[in-house]
Amino acid sequence: MTWWQALLLALIQGLTEFLPVSSSAHLILPEVVFGWTEQGVLIDVMAHFGTLFSVLLYFRKDVAEMMVGLGDLFRRRLTRGSALALNLIVATPPALVFGLILASGGWDEALRNPAIIAAATIIFGVVLWLSDVWAKETREMETLTWRGAFGMGLAQMIAFIPGTSRSGITMSAGRAIGLSREAAARFSMLMSLPVIGAGGAYALLKLASGEDTGGATLGQGVLVAALSFVVAYGAIAVFLRIVTKIGFLPFMLYRLALGIALIGWILASG
Repeated sequence: MTWWQALLLALIQGLTEFLPVSSSAHLILPEVVFGWTEQGVLIDVMAHFGTLFSVLLYFRKDVAEMMVGLGDLFRRRLTRGSALALNLIVATPPALVFGLILASGGWDEALRNPAIIAAATIIFGVVLWLSDVWAKETREMETLTWRGAFGMGLAQMIAFIPGTSRSGITMSAGRAIGLSREAAARFSMLMSLPVIGAGGAYALLKLASGEDTGGATLGQGVLVAALSFVVAYGAIAVFLRIVTKIGFLPFMLYRLALGIALIGWILASG
């Protein structure tokens, strides 16, 4: 992988991580369409790792309140922070366990297939839009119960299929249980912290060891993470404004266009 490729991947990740359009699919597509040397899962994970720090910075008040809430949770005190901490704890295990199973069996690489990406991009784009249209309630994040958080956690498992979009599928689940667009988006972003943090730490250690990295280097991984952080921080604010005012229809239309274009490319290339 070249340094220019690493730069472009970081920009793509930063712009698409929190948009419901599947950043993983966008990271894979350049190597497929342009014939680049495959950057591999480790660089993709490092790109996600950078966006984790943008969430920590942008939602620093929620994160700080949640950290204090952990202490309240151990003392069995019900506060906004302890409720948020509990919901995040409940929502996290499904994706961590499922991700570990995929990685240990090598299935994460097997899913990096253009046909799978195209299908998931279209199908879950429609799911995203329908969940928004059919949502009857608009509750705020503070009303989220642990059952609802666990449901969003189960939905997050599906995001390991490239083209699904982690933010898209979790926001779809959030809207399905009655959260407002902004509340679903906020909790979706906070849900990314433990999952991306675990994956990023693994990728960082793997690149540092220099073993079985697919040709990627630690320097390239750090560069991708740093640039993804910068771009993603600005993208969060823009996305929250767009989704609150406009909804998910533009993202569904984009996903349909992308999926159809990818199918056309697959058919044309034989």
